[in-house]
Amino acid sequence: MCRHLAYVGPPRSVASVVTDGSHNLVTQSWAPTDMRGGGTINADGFGVAWWPEGGEGATAYRNARPIWADPTVVGVLTQVRSTGVMGAVRSATEGMPITAEACAPFTDGRWAFSHNGRIDGWPGSVAALAEWLPAVELLTMPALTDSALLWTLVRRRLEVSPPGEVLRDVVTDVLDAAPRSRLNLMLGDGATVWATAVDHALSVRVDEASALVASEPVDDRDGWVPVPDGHAVEARPGHLAITELPTRNAYREGRS
Repeated sequence: MCRHLAYVGPPRSVASVVTDGSHNLVTQSWAPTDMRGGGTINADGFGVAWWPEGGEGATAYRNARPIWADPTVVGVLTQVRSTGVMGAVRSATEGMPITAEACAPFTDGRWAFSHNGRIDGWPGSVAALAEWLPAVELLTMPALTDSALLWTLVRRRLEVSPPGEVLRDVVTDVLDAAPRSRLNLMLGDGATVWATAVDHALSVRVDEASALVASEPVDDRDGWVPVPDGHAVEARPGHLAITELPTRNAYREGRS
């Protein structure tokens, strides 16, 4: 069911964001603590996105190999520094392709996006949602996966709505169509992280200097706050807002 995290704060190496801490993202790829009905390891690829200083958009590196098997992480990304980083390790849903293109984070301009979970009944359950999209966007999705469709829905709506509203609306629409879905969505622009916790674990740690949102705490430091199921997060240095999603009762009923 994947693991992901996002960091915003003082400049640090991209590699350090995914390798620092006693339970860092690399460790979570082979020893996750809360997969909730998914696989036991996250070995079906990984990705890291960052926002170069002075750059206009996010840059991403993705690989279909396990994160622990790619020397680029410590050999190259140690040399890259950024004030914003998003990383993800993948446990592919059965039947979905295992390719670099299928790995989060997905990027476009200043945006980076990751999904931890699955759409129940894929693809038939969300066929009506896909019909809402222009054909060219469906034909150019990064991969034929539920996460790529979620990214396409999010990216389209970002053209007209603010990010927090976009995530809430996408979660609402998908849960209306597929109530048993697991929808931990994560969106970032290098300065702020927006995320949802729907039937999957999420924690956040924010202080005046930095913000870190992660599927699981990456270390034993004080300050980690578990995000309640059915809630959304907006986090940046010095700011944390956790709000209830309007679909909370509806999706719980769908699981009963």
